[in-house]
Amino acid sequence: MTLGVALDASDADNQIDATVRLAQEARAAGLRSAWFGQTFGADSPQLAAIVGREVPGLHVGTSAIPVFGRHPLLVSSQAQTAQAATHGRYHLGLALGTRLLTETGFGIPFERPIARLREFLTALRQLTETGTADFHGELLTATTPLPARVPGAEAGVPLLVAAMGPQALRASGELADGILPYLAGPRALEEHIVPAVTAAARAAGRSAPRIVALVYGVVTDDADAVREKAAEQLAFYEQFPSYARVVELSGGRRAADVAVIGDERTVAAEVRRYREAGATEVVFSGTGIAGAAARRRTWALLGELAG
Repeated sequence: MTLGVALDASDADNQIDATVRLAQEARAAGLRSAWFGQTFGADSPQLAAIVGREVPGLHVGTSAIPVFGRHPLLVSSQAQTAQAATHGRYHLGLALGTRLLTETGFGIPFERPIARLREFLTALRQLTETGTADFHGELLTATTPLPARVPGAEAGVPLLVAAMGPQALRASGELADGILPYLAGPRALEEHIVPAVTAAARAAGRSAPRIVALVYGVVTDDADAVREKAAEQLAFYEQFPSYARVVELSGGRRAADVAVIGDERTVAAEVRRYREAGATEVVFSGTGIAGAAARRRTWALLGELAG
């Protein structure tokens, strides 16, 4: 099973330089992939392309680009460029986003998100697989009067979705290559998420989807103090119904309840639980919450487990 980490150096003097250094350290520890979030700061596909060029052998991905405020033609261009730059090691993650960030940031009504996701994936698949598109939907139009292929990206781009709700899982199973659930514990994966997306993929005649579980976690001997700090950092997600629902389905009350925090034995056991619940890949985020030493300790364990 692939093990990776989410990298965030947004507080560094130079985010790009610092991210490359972290990625080099992650690869040296034996980790297989590095993932980058997308907010209003650094462009995640560009960051992934840079890291993928600088750190050979490391798979890189975005988790995840909201479909509101973007267009399939532009995202395809970004993704194919990153894929060519990394020689096939780039993975594109998409997300519905939230009403708060969509309407506040872009001034775009957060309406019909599932319909938009379906149209976005349909047009994007055409573009990344063929370099052309002739898509006319209710919400999006994507046509190519000029070629949209990036030489070097002929193999296409894996399309993943940060999906956890029933409708998003159905759309992802039918139209994407996998999902990127976050704050979804093993119980939610096994009982709700994996069966739903797998059934949708099977019904659509697609291969079994990738389940890339993003887990907030760190190795530490001071679990209580670190969990308290994690509760503060993760409280932001509790205001969104999709995250609150998946935390509850996982058996938790607050987001920090599904964080994986403890010594090596504890964290290794939780990684095994995610695999048994259906995760094909596990990506740890928040590994810097307890400082650099704890982060290195966490990465060393994950590298051993990646073996």
